[in-house]
Amino acid sequence: MDHAEILAGGFDDPAAQSARAFRACLEAMARPGRIQPITGAAPPAPISPAAGAVLLTLVDTTTPLYLAPSQDTQATRQWIAFHCGAPIVPAEEAAFALGAWGALQPVSRFAIGTADYPDRAATLIVEMPGATPPSARLAGPGIETCHEACLPEIAAFAANRTQFPLGFDCYFSAGSQLWALPRSTNVEAL
Repeated sequence: MDHAEILAGGFDDPAAQSARAFRACLEAMARPGRIQPITGAAPPAPISPAAGAVLLTLVDTTTPLYLAPSQDTQATRQWIAFHCGAPIVPAEEAAFALGAWGALQPVSRFAIGTADYPDRAATLIVEMPGATPPSARLAGPGIETCHEACLPEIAAFAANRTQFPLGFDCYFSAGSQLWALPRSTNVEAL
């Protein structure tokens, strides 16, 4: 990867685009399963534009990041180093993790917070092939009655909910689409 490619892919208008991306991240987490458009980033493959925008918005030099094997390329590391400055760490030390669901396994190695500090849990950014078809019914905070969403599996998220207020949170990205599943959400198969 040459220097021009490393420099490319960030927000063209950082103030406005990062504000919109931050709002999309907040909306996604506040309304579990609802798809939010998120644009502005053009990271190197295999990172989706939505995942790239989340990284540009929420990850910095104080945010330990784990890259699953599916995302851990030289181009990815160089792009993250230049645009975010995040230290790349083992899964057990990560505040954020990026990868395909299968490559992030086992999710039990990610931090779930502590009774005194539940906010010290990891946030997973899960790359998905698409936002459809729905596979789960979601209920809980931020959902009026129930909502259907596409998740890579059900059991891990149902088990994660039983640990509340501990547990990991997830963003899911496909192209320029973003949706989220906080640990407070009840999940059941359709």
